[in-house]
Amino acid sequence: SLPAASGLAEMGAHWIHGPSPGNPVFRLASRYGLLGPEAAREENQQVEAGGHPPMPSVTYGSSGKVLNPKAVREARDLFYALLASTRAFQGSKEPPWPSVGQYVRAEIARTVPTMAGGQEDARRLQLAVLAACLKLECCISGTHSMDLVALEPFGEYVSLPGLDCTFPGGYSSLAERLLSDLPEGTVLFNKAVRTIQWQGSFREEGDDARVFPVRVECEDGDVFLADHVIITVPLGFLKEHHEKFFEPPLPERKAQAIRNLGFGTNNKIFLEFEQPFWEPEQQLLQVVWEDESPLEEPSADLEASWFRKLIGFVVLQPPEQHGHVLCGFIAGKESEHMETLSDAEVLSAMTRVLRTMTGNPDLPAPRSVLRSRWHSAPYTLGSYSYVAVGSSGDDIDVLAQPLPEDPRDPRPLQLLFAGEATHRTFYSTTHGALLSGWREAERLNQLFQAPVPA
Repeated sequence: SLPAASGLAEMGAHWIHGPSPGNPVFRLASRYGLLGPEAAREENQQVEAGGHPPMPSVTYGSSGKVLNPKAVREARDLFYALLASTRAFQGSKEPPWPSVGQYVRAEIARTVPTMAGGQEDARRLQLAVLAACLKLECCISGTHSMDLVALEPFGEYVSLPGLDCTFPGGYSSLAERLLSDLPEGTVLFNKAVRTIQWQGSFREEGDDARVFPVRVECEDGDVFLADHVIITVPLGFLKEHHEKFFEPPLPERKAQAIRNLGFGTNNKIFLEFEQPFWEPEQQLLQVVWEDESPLEEPSADLEASWFRKLIGFVVLQPPEQHGHVLCGFIAGKESEHMETLSDAEVLSAMTRVLRTMTGNPDLPAPRSVLRSRWHSAPYTLGSYSYVAVGSSGDDIDVLAQPLPEDPRDPRPLQLLFAGEATHRTFYSTTHGALLSGWREAERLNQLFQAPVPA
């Protein structure tokens, strides 16, 4: 065991996606000296990974063997080619299918029979790997199924260049640096908000001179009056609570955008081992269930097969810092079911999966498990947003529009909206969230700098 390990586990954001000059999280992290020497290298900033970072990886099959890397690579290349071809439908009036999933499956059905040289075994393996690729894509999109993700706007999402990297001191080291520049007591924690009243005329006790349009009431009864409020709660919270959270309720157009956009769950399962069963150079252990195919319906029995949605494990690097820790990823309904289980049940299911995949029935169980539960967390109710079938990038822009809607309103910008779900090209990312916050701050700066009408 490694007694010096700090045991750092990121329950939320994990990587800087696309660490290059176009990414404000990367720029801040570099400026504050929060990154390792590797991450800052010029070459790393130029890698075009298309949002799918190449890591030294090994793929285990459910027959208990490592799968043929060439066969796995060919199936993956096909999948990423299909995914890339979805960009052609951006702006199309008549996309061939409503969703990314339906399109990809139709293309697989069209191309796979002729591939793999007509050999049945090779074709089955190809389909199994493609099914695993779709699950990984569900994690990336934060959705239960790619059938829920709209095809036409899918290509609006922008991937930045750069080899994804992590914060050696944890993602929170960035937030702590930003906070340290603010006066003590500026930020209040554990201060849940019950309602936001707007379009009102509120006065402070004993001060009749000043009238505020906005009144924020907290769960503990404390009240804050304001001219402007920037709302950054996750879309999952808005979906569940927007009718009661705002008084008066939001205009129908914005409420509809909240309903239209997708918001799903992607969770992590950390497993800590006494000793690694993997090779030191491996960074990603992927799992493929060899009896699965994207052309067949998966089992709907969550109880019995939720763990099949797991895409595999990232090895936390370096072991000197983390110990021997794997971080598994799982999305969708299966991920939400996992949240309802006990630690012991999750640990046991993960042990079974790893014993099956490695073909070693005596593989020691992990010594501990830790997992995120983003769906049950009351202020998130999921992980991040995607553009669902029935919505478009326009919904993201509608969600981002400040209120009141009338630009001539004498009391503008009462409610401003930020957060990852309000950034049209970087939704689902930390850099999208950061840019959206800067965007709204800039809106207020412009207002304060505007000449006063005579």
